[in-house]
Amino acid sequence: MQISRKMISGHLCFLFFTAVTLILFYTPLRELMILSFHKEVYSHIILVPLVSGYFFYLNRETIFANTRPSFVPGGMVVIFSAIVYLIGTYQGQRLNQNDYLSLMTFSALICWGGGFILSYGHRAFHAALFPLLYLVFMIPIPSVVLEWLIHLLRTGSVEVVAFIFRLTGVPAVREGYVFHLPSVSIEVASQCSGIRSTIVLFISSIIAGHVFLRTGWKKVILSLSIFPVTILKNGFRIVTLALLGEYVDETFLTNSILHKNGGILFLLLAVLLLLPILWVLSRSETKVAEELNSENRAEK
Repeated sequence: MQISRKMISGHLCFLFFTAVTLILFYTPLRELMILSFHKEVYSHIILVPLVSGYFFYLNRETIFANTRPSFVPGGMVVIFSAIVYLIGTYQGQRLNQNDYLSLMTFSALICWGGGFILSYGHRAFHAALFPLLYLVFMIPIPSVVLEWLIHLLRTGSVEVVAFIFRLTGVPAVREGYVFHLPSVSIEVASQCSGIRSTIVLFISSIIAGHVFLRTGWKKVILSLSIFPVTILKNGFRIVTLALLGEYVDETFLTNSILHKNGGILFLLLAVLLLLPILWVLSRSETKVAEELNSENRAEK
């Protein structure tokens, strides 16, 4: 009965913090949801809490096996959240919408996480670390970081396109981000950077690493491999459209289904390129585990 009462009090405390978080951050969170529906690069945001909730549910017995309120650590986290909230409130006018929502969403998640620690304790927090940290992907990427990523992907894609043109002998003259073919010219614009698919693949790789891998550095390798794979995929897409526009019909570059909605097809290509990487990393862990089991049996 005592354990039951403690659990109920923890749930009530956490529900209170959840309600307070939703009330205090209602406006920025509402804007965040609107942003996720209207800006393609953030279309994943609405799915993040669902994925996090699934892992919460999957590990609920482990998470809530030993709960004890941690008032001091939880209170300090909540205070930090309040400081970030005040900064966002008073400096919000100097920020663009993206960066303002980044700051306020970060503050909201910190407040909610502090409430979790305060209600259930640091052991429960450690057990729930993955679903809690996964919520970070709800935060819009700060403009400076987003622009840097787009530049990186765009530059890499241009180099891949140039390499494929040279490799295949396609007559093309390069001027910066523009390629001049005999009949058409194509520009690798910022919209062609593949930032949306990169984000989707990255957050998906985090899940795959958590489910299929145990070693931290292998999880990092899997996630970082997203960038060269995305750049390669993006280069293939641009070259495909360029060749179709040059040798079949110029409308492939402007008004074709492949140009407007072909991202899904090439996203599947990226997934196919990533699967062998995941398999190799997972297989190496299986071999290590088998060797350890063999050694243990030999010792016995």
